[in-house]
Amino acid sequence: MNGAQSVNVMAEDMEKAELNGSRKTRRGIPLDRKQSTPMMPAFMVSAPGKVIVFGEHAVVYGKAAIAAAVSLRSYLLVTALSKSKRTISLRFPDINLSHTWNLDDLPWSTFSQPGKKKYYYDLVTSLDPELVAAMKPHLANVSLDQPDDIRKVHQNSASCFLYLLLSLGSQSFPGCLYTLRSTIPIAAGLGSSASISVCLASALLLQIRTLSGPHPDQPSEEARLQIERINRWAFVGEMCIHGNPSGVDNTVATQGKAVVFQRTDYSKPPRVKPMWNFPELPLLLVDTRQPKSTAAEVAKVAALKKAHPQITESILNAIDKVSEGASELIRHDDFDSEDITSLEDLGKLMTINHGLLVALGVSHPRLERIRELVDHEGIGWTKLTGAGGGGCAITLLKPGVSQERLKRLEDTLDKENYRRFETTLGCDGVGVLWPAVLKNGTEDDMGGEEIDQDKFLNANGIEGVEELVGVQGEGGDREAWKFWRVED
Repeated sequence: MNGAQSVNVMAEDMEKAELNGSRKTRRGIPLDRKQSTPMMPAFMVSAPGKVIVFGEHAVVYGKAAIAAAVSLRSYLLVTALSKSKRTISLRFPDINLSHTWNLDDLPWSTFSQPGKKKYYYDLVTSLDPELVAAMKPHLANVSLDQPDDIRKVHQNSASCFLYLLLSLGSQSFPGCLYTLRSTIPIAAGLGSSASISVCLASALLLQIRTLSGPHPDQPSEEARLQIERINRWAFVGEMCIHGNPSGVDNTVATQGKAVVFQRTDYSKPPRVKPMWNFPELPLLLVDTRQPKSTAAEVAKVAALKKAHPQITESILNAIDKVSEGASELIRHDDFDSEDITSLEDLGKLMTINHGLLVALGVSHPRLERIRELVDHEGIGWTKLTGAGGGGCAITLLKPGVSQERLKRLEDTLDKENYRRFETTLGCDGVGVLWPAVLKNGTEDDMGGEEIDQDKFLNANGIEGVEELVGVQGEGGDREAWKFWRVED
């Protein structure tokens, strides 16, 4: 079955499922008694995390920065329940969140009243306080047995889910299980919440049949429209979690590849320019496991700027020039992601960017240790990513590095209690697996392995999740996963 055929099947399955409201006669009278229709097949969506590649801290002062997708991903499995089951469940076992709501008890009437009802094509730039208040009682009993800090995380996740469900769905929505697994470290500056928001938004938009594709023959403009639709609603989810998000994380998680973003006026959203042709690059991401505070690191730079305004401004301007140079380098026709000269040019810019961040005082001994170890083995170019003071470092890997040197570095990192991930920078954005069937080598050539709730829930850790449902299998990309792709 080719891409276009699989999309037609997807559309037919969605049509049969009749997910967003009752079928009506010509006179508009609901047909309450109708022939039984098949349940929607289980399906999956997935979205990547992100790293800031260039421009940290300078971006706070109105300079440009570059953020790119990484191939650590969140996965959402959606399974319809029988018609008699009027419940909806959100399960996120990686953070021990599990909660079920009775569909008919939710405040549908408040969300659908005139002036409040939103449609899939609407642009929502702020949360409606009345709708938030109507939703609050339905969050009160989420994770009552958990400590306050964990409960807050659980309630934020549930708030994101419910606000999107109540905005996009209707009371005739089918009972469903929504199960999330993520391979993205949480609270590490890698966009884990945005990845989840993108998964939830895209799943609900698929269920109400308002997305076209994805399929290989889809025109770029049509794909761009679908991406923007998902991104708008993922931003609403991010507002539920963070209050006043920049919108950068959800944009990267939706479209993939990379973006240049700049915020010169904090009363307005940042300017975001997609880099649709950003190449896929081999990346080693290392988590220091050192707790960090973004606010503390931003305050550190502000204090330095107050004490030494001209010097600090010069450093910030230099970081801006590095980001500008990296953008021009990658966009140039001569840039080749497999050519050592191109990678060296990009790697040197990463090294310069890191040095400038060190000068601002936002590095940490454990970040410097990663750089020292990578430089000693001569396997790539390293910089901190995000606010610094801990968190993560990224290394652009040189081509042709021997397994012996890589293994030596990995062993040292493991021994010194770092957490490492071999990933791809500039990967695809949101993807769809419809139906939730993959070839994992456990079936004959004609069939596939159906990903059910038990298999998904019991997948052991990051490796287990990736092995079961990952966008990339041992032989490369799994063709059953489809993506909205846009060319410059």
